[in-house]
Amino acid sequence: MIPPILQHSTTPSLRWIVTLRLGLALLATFATAADDPFRPEAGKFPPLEKAHIYRGELVFVDHANRRGSLRVAGTGKFYRNDPHPFAMLPYGIVRYQGAPADLRDIPLGTVLHACGFLPPDPKTSVVPVLPIDSKTKDAGHYRGIGIFPAENHVLLLEDEPSHCLRVGKTWKLKEVDLKDNKGTIIASRVLKADGDGRAYEEEKLTFDAGTRIWRGRERIGVANLVAEGAWPVSGKKSLGGQPVLLGITWRPAPGDGLDGAFTQFHISDIWLDDAALENAAQFQTETHKTFIRSRWMPAWVNAVEYGKFGRATVTATLFGGMDASLYADFQKDVQAQINGTESTLKHAAGHYGPGHVASNGKIIAVTKASGEIPLGSSGIQIQFETDLIIEGIRPTRVVRIRPGIWPKMQLPREEFDNSNIDERFPTPAIFPKY
Repeated sequence: MIPPILQHSTTPSLRWIVTLRLGLALLATFATAADDPFRPEAGKFPPLEKAHIYRGELVFVDHANRRGSLRVAGTGKFYRNDPHPFAMLPYGIVRYQGAPADLRDIPLGTVLHACGFLPPDPKTSVVPVLPIDSKTKDAGHYRGIGIFPAENHVLLLEDEPSHCLRVGKTWKLKEVDLKDNKGTIIASRVLKADGDGRAYEEEKLTFDAGTRIWRGRERIGVANLVAEGAWPVSGKKSLGGQPVLLGITWRPAPGDGLDGAFTQFHISDIWLDDAALENAAQFQTETHKTFIRSRWMPAWVNAVEYGKFGRATVTATLFGGMDASLYADFQKDVQAQINGTESTLKHAAGHYGPGHVASNGKIIAVTKASGEIPLGSSGIQIQFETDLIIEGIRPTRVVRIRPGIWPKMQLPREEFDNSNIDERFPTPAIFPKY
């Protein structure tokens, strides 16, 4: 069943969500999707149903290396939890406000849902490697269990509205308690697939005058809802189960902890209707399209057929989760370039831009897979013919590809490796040990 917010959407980035089967999406309602930790293999997209699923607050980002830290929600007091390093898999997908995104697009403090696996190769992990049973250990000091999962290589990282869209859920506002344009809301997530909209979770969330409220293409605030009579000037009011989508963060809250102040989450945004989130998704989609065109499309190499004197034909699978217009630029007979990268998608070399050291050639075939496409893959495979193959283009290796119509850009130093594809800048040692 397609979630109602998607049924009439004209936004391609929102329609992407329905390519995932609802059965897999429902796995996000469980803390752990598999009993046995799963380690991805080179050249294979890992099955989502084997991911360990958790959520936490984004507290650190190293965007150039596609890694960061989450304060993971466990069984204890959330504010005590130490930041937990994570890395995006090379084919890992980031979603923000219902659209494709890069880590640099997501504000610190945003609460994110993560679907993670063990490091594919612990020897080259860009974040610390933990014991496999880490998520079952009690961290002590009121922190509890589950805050340091060893599954810190992420296939899918998504904010709250993106998560709800994917799994077919919405939030229903039950009651608001307001004073001086701030207060609390009692709200429940409900699964739209249930005919009765049965609530699975109920939370008490804080909000304040800085909470952004979106209605169509309009941004309003708490004071506007009060002036319209939708919310009270002061005190409590029933909201009758009003369906919305929420953006969620965490911030310090007053209280002694007995009232949940140590674990309470905060509402950063409220989308009152479908049009409001579609509008936000469209802006985010355009931001991401510009980003990918400047950094090139990531893919991995399936096969290389070598010819004479450096000639070769490369078969590669484009990674998934992006706007359809980007994939449409990959056409037969289009001139293109391929450059080697490493697991963080940083270009190899690049003193004069990635195009300076890339293999030049032409796309000679484009094929689209039929049937179910694993998350992380676009299902689109290209064949590229070049007269000068470079070392970084080998089977199972990750590459980036630029169709000739995309611009040639110069990248900042932190986004490429200086003639050493195994260089990591900086090393995992930047993450403190708590």
